Amino acid sequence: DVLDPERLIQCPYNKHHRIRACRFPYHLVKCRKSYPEVAKELATCPFNARHLVPQADLSDHITKCDDRGFIEQDIVNQFSGFQREQMNAVSTWQAPPCEEDWETESLEQSDSPFVW
Repeated sequence: DVLDPERLIQCPYNKHHRIRACRFPYHLVKCRKSYPEVAKELATCPFNARHLVPQADLSDHITKCDDRGFIEQDIVNQFSGFQREQMNAVSTWQAPPCEEDWETESLEQSDSPFVW
């Protein structure tokens, strides 16, 4: 946790485990292996891998997750940055040299009769 790395967080695998926020990601990996049956019942939040919720509650969690706003804002910022790059990009494309002169060709062909 950026705000307070010493804050205690309850483990989703074992309710008796209370872990400092700075160690929480490491604890999750270790505890997941120790409690495989509980791990099968939990789903990981797509916005923050430290959020483990019962699978039935995942859609509700997704709509209310605080980290969702950060991800959405990041996507908006990336998209607007991409648009700015596109607007500022100067095209270096040049047409290839062309040997054809359609006007001259049409004048030359107008003398000959059209044949099916």
